[in-house]
Amino acid sequence: MPDTTPVLRADSVTVVRDGRRILDDVSLTVRPGEHWALLGANGAGKSTLLGLLGALIHPTHGTVEVLGRRLGTVDLRELRAYLGHVDPRHPLRSPLPVREVVLTGLTNSVARVPHRQPTEAQRARAGELIAALGLAARADARWPTLSQGERGRALIARALMPDPRLLLLDEPATGLDLPGRERLLESLDALRAAHPRLATVLVTHHLEELPVGTSHAVLLRGGRVVASGAAGDVVTTPLVSACFDHGVRVGRDAGRWSVRGLPPPGPPLSA
Repeated sequence: MPDTTPVLRADSVTVVRDGRRILDDVSLTVRPGEHWALLGANGAGKSTLLGLLGALIHPTHGTVEVLGRRLGTVDLRELRAYLGHVDPRHPLRSPLPVREVVLTGLTNSVARVPHRQPTEAQRARAGELIAALGLAARADARWPTLSQGERGRALIARALMPDPRLLLLDEPATGLDLPGRERLLESLDALRAAHPRLATVLVTHHLEELPVGTSHAVLLRGGRVVASGAAGDVVTTPLVSACFDHGVRVGRDAGRWSVRGLPPPGPPLSA
């Protein structure tokens, strides 16, 4: 029988900064093989919640358990080594080739750590991940020469190097053109098919950026949960309209979502 022990559990979490509640009484449980989307307008609290789930910050109130370890009782640096975190704003400045960028995932560092040479098996795994993300022809290309889409896929390969049980993606389609976004989403769906026990949490405020494999969703507004559960029950016209405080029409075709704003109401009919 498959293990359904949660990889993430946030219970009544509140985060207060400078007297303002960024998150207010938020609860969330993510199990192996589930693929969650965190949706909401700018300032809704999505990235703050992802920071909690990625063991980057502590809650002001409430509890967070990541991979069975409760924040506040475990070394966060050690815990992060078991997570894959993809941030398109990766602060790499040196012109490392793709292969070396991916290998930095072993140490969860931006640059290579001196005196920590990867093994042949680790180099082979990096090559396999690079190929799986469609970058085999660019394995030796240096970071400054990569497109934004290539960088995004390289960062996913990097995040997978430690073979994590959980992959966190913070707006991974940021700055991508249409072909780049589609290649990224195809890579994510292929990744999920290849690793059925991997859990993912993806932050976005664009429904068009949700992969087909998205199974669950949380809608956040003003730091509070509007709705949470199976994606088909949550990503709906009335709930998304309430989440963004704007009338929209949500559609879905071949597993992908789309959204259009509703036209403003016309003038009243004359008698």
